[in-house]
Amino acid sequence: MAKLELKRSVDMAPAQPLWKMAPTRDENGGPVSDVLMIIPKLKHRPEQYIKDTLANIEFALKQYQKEVLFANMDMKLNTLWVSFKAIPGVYTNIVSTLKINIPEAVLVGDTHSRLNQDK
Repeated sequence: MAKLELKRSVDMAPAQPLWKMAPTRDENGGPVSDVLMIIPKLKHRPEQYIKDTLANIEFALKQYQKEVLFANMDMKLNTLWVSFKAIPGVYTNIVSTLKINIPEAVLVGDTHSRLNQDK
């Protein structure tokens, strides 16, 4: 994230795999954590809904612009990948902020909601 601004891009060429794009170390060689979220059916929503959702993602991530190193919204798969500095508590804060701003977003690997339904 150059100059603490989110970079937007639209590329019609085949995308590079995330393992080639996402950082594995921060600028000081420290570890990086990642989160993957699915936003169900986003690509099938009206254009304005998509724009609003992307704006909400940008708003949420700008709150952590010192920690977030990389973010990628894959519209083909409806997935949001975020890489950030591995600092205690940041994972929970980023996920919570994204869920508040994009309530339909689902954390991949999250069993909390399913576990609560089983009670």
